[in-house]
Amino acid sequence: QVQLVESGGGLVQAGGSPRLSCAASGSTFSSFAMGWFRRAPGKEREFVAAISRSGISTKYTDSVKGRFTISRDNTKNTVYLQLASLSPEDTAVYYCAASHFGLPVTKEDEYHYWGQGTQVTVSS
Repeated sequence: QVQLVESGGGLVQAGGSPRLSCAASGSTFSSFAMGWFRRAPGKEREFVAAISRSGISTKYTDSVKGRFTISRDNTKNTVYLQLASLSPEDTAVYYCAASHFGLPVTKEDEYHYWGQGTQVTVSS
């Protein structure tokens, strides 16, 4: 079992670069691959980025490649999502999730634990 708590969201101007954090507790953080998903208004939740348990391997959805960076600090039980070059289309609730799979997986049903989400609103 693992509990996940996201932070770092809020109202951001277009072009901004906030960093989202997701703190984990309750189990061995380094045994989980971690991912970030987002749900934009009126849309389905979608995969954004994932990182392997070691932090060596990452995956991104095409729309964020070159703009977002996922990383993790296993000594702090925290995964991060650095956002950059934001546009209003990036407005969404951002969720972190933990997967028992060691590799960076991209499907929702490959994740076993979810945080409550943090709202990111990008103003133009």
